[in-house]
Amino acid sequence: MTVENVPQRETHAFQAEINQLLSLVINSLYSHKEIFLRELVSNASDALDKLRFRAITEPELLADEPALELRLIPDEAKGTLTIEDTGIGMSHDELVKNLGTIAHSGSREFLETLAQKGQKDVQLIGQFGVGFYSAYLVADRVEVVSRAAGKDQAAWRWTSEAKGSFTVEPAERATRGTSITLHLKEDQKEFLGEWRLRSLITQYSDYVGHPIKLQVNKSTGTGDEAKTETSLEVVNKASALWQRSKSDITDEQYQEFYKHLTHDWEAPLAWTHFKADGNTQFTGLLFVPKQPPFDLDSQQQRGVRLFVKRVFIMDRCEELVPQWLRFVRGVIDSDDLPLNVSRELLQDSQVVRSIRKHLVKKSVDLLEKLAKDKPEDYLTFWKAFGTVLKEGLATEAEHKDKLGGLLRYESSREEGLTSLADYVGRMKEGQEAIYYVYGESRKAVADSPHLETLKQRGFEVLYMTDPVDEWAAQGLREFQGKPLVSALQADLKLQSTDEEKKAQEQHAEGLKTLTEKMKDVLQESVREVRVSDRLTDSPVCLVVPEGGSPAYLERLLQQRGRGAGMPRVKRILEVNPKHPVIEHLKAVHEKDPAASQVAEWIELLHDQALLTEGSTIADPNRFARRMTGLLTQVAALAATPAPATSSPTAG
Repeated sequence: MTVENVPQRETHAFQAEINQLLSLVINSLYSHKEIFLRELVSNASDALDKLRFRAITEPELLADEPALELRLIPDEAKGTLTIEDTGIGMSHDELVKNLGTIAHSGSREFLETLAQKGQKDVQLIGQFGVGFYSAYLVADRVEVVSRAAGKDQAAWRWTSEAKGSFTVEPAERATRGTSITLHLKEDQKEFLGEWRLRSLITQYSDYVGHPIKLQVNKSTGTGDEAKTETSLEVVNKASALWQRSKSDITDEQYQEFYKHLTHDWEAPLAWTHFKADGNTQFTGLLFVPKQPPFDLDSQQQRGVRLFVKRVFIMDRCEELVPQWLRFVRGVIDSDDLPLNVSRELLQDSQVVRSIRKHLVKKSVDLLEKLAKDKPEDYLTFWKAFGTVLKEGLATEAEHKDKLGGLLRYESSREEGLTSLADYVGRMKEGQEAIYYVYGESRKAVADSPHLETLKQRGFEVLYMTDPVDEWAAQGLREFQGKPLVSALQADLKLQSTDEEKKAQEQHAEGLKTLTEKMKDVLQESVREVRVSDRLTDSPVCLVVPEGGSPAYLERLLQQRGRGAGMPRVKRILEVNPKHPVIEHLKAVHEKDPAASQVAEWIELLHDQALLTEGSTIADPNRFARRMTGLLTQVAALAATPAPATSSPTAG
């Protein structure tokens, strides 16, 4: 877009979400206002990285300014601080779009989360990708002058006082790049001091891979000859941290680099720094965050940056990281890939496959070490990212043994999380499997009738309550030679003595007439009716035959639109032959096989079994009427006076 076909000065309204964000930034009591410098320097560094990448195939973009650098220019007289870069720059339309709207998906949810939590810090703003607005922590007016790289590009000025609108107008700038000038608030003039700026760059941005130059004033001469000269001095090391020797890097330096890389205010839980020198040569630095970004569940892109020979190539390179490790952050720097690597090449590259395999191994090894050396920190990780990690069991069987060791679940043993290794170590003599139950919550599964005989035998049961757990269990299948068996499945295969088997056969024979009646009444709803060996306290339960899915999983699929058109696999109804309700029903049926009460009780028991497994009842009103009728009968019996008895007489 050229100056000629655009009005000399335009006024635009901020997007509603930007207004909300600015209000949070300006009016909340943030405790780390200096974060603005890290955010703006990081954005400028990204602009330089993008230019360097494009210049690989378009070297003419560097013609007007060969240097790739950042400059900090404080002006005490004007009360301004300018952050300037010689990067890719922005056009008129890019200024309007990038600084006036939030293109990031989930913006409204993000802002609502900030508001609801009464957020008093700015650590989420950088993660969300809107770090530019942190400038208003210290400035009451911001001016941006930018010129996009390329021939015949015009410069534009963006200006706003964060009061609902911004202006865009033509400007003068000799070379490509962007200058952000902050008109500092009166109580924020400390950020004009040389020492203050030097210390902030050293603390937050020392590892930026481009020179950060600070304009300083130096006095020369004395007396009448005294004068002040300005010069630019490099204040950062401007070298890739991941290329340095591990012995030369402190924990604090790793942590600050992580914060620079991710815009996360909290330090990572763990990290690994490695170099591969085999057939494929590359360096990696990977981090495990402490807290997830607010949009982790919807995030499809990965969190590892790709460099080739120290040149930034790609942010969030999904070819390097499987979806189930999308929480990992870091950098990979390859010596073997070409600088002009494309997405197509990445998808069909033996080098990339080798890097990916190595990255997965290093990530899993890092989690194993964290679990062993710092179990409390690992539980923090698990609560934040355990659901994501379990996706690996459902998608990549290659890593199931190691991932199995990283799993943590609640169980029937006690409150808190347990590992599968600890579970196996506690297994009772004669227990042949790792038992689990799948449902919506601990409360929903802890008292499930499916667990009655398991608990009676002293068998521990794992409570799986994540949506991905059923697929994860099917992917894992076994751990340390012990199969994973769902308590909801029809084929539970509990060990029984000869006496127990004989008793079970007798019960089945004794209830044969009733179970046949139940099958006839429920023929549209159940596949089979049989005597149960898993129930001790409940009269009936529904179990899932082979090929079927638990009720909670079916409901999830329906809610997500993935269960449409899928026929529900009929359940098997199991009957407890020792329960008083079943004994009474048997007696009533034997007395009058055609009694309407029998069919009603059978349907009522089936509805009860549906509720306990977490399914919905086809006709809730009919269920309620039957329940009311049953309670009325019980109440009538309770109100009937007992027959009088004669007192013995003295003879």
